[in-house]
Amino acid sequence: MNKQKILGLLGIAQRAGKIESGEGMVVEAIRHHKAKLVIVSCDASQNTKDKMINKGDYYHIPVKVALQADELSQSIGKARKVIAICDSGFARKIIELLH
Repeated sequence: MNKQKILGLLGIAQRAGKIESGEGMVVEAIRHHKAKLVIVSCDASQNTKDKMINKGDYYHIPVKVALQADELSQSIGKARKVIAICDSGFARKIIELLH
């Protein structure tokens, strides 16, 4: 996993307005099929991880548990543990980098 490239892409996606953050906003993005990828921080609660994974499975949206909350927060400039990438290009590249 190339963490620095992922964090850089998340910052660019945030500035481009292609990220929804926070549990409520991410759930709405999933429900409206705007989310192309959901990232949940490794240190989020088990309840939050389970909720996002279940929503992602139901709506056929990939959910990745990766990175720490402080890394996610710093990359997008907001304190968050859950984010949704709403652009297929950014999502595809981040999924590729996560492997």
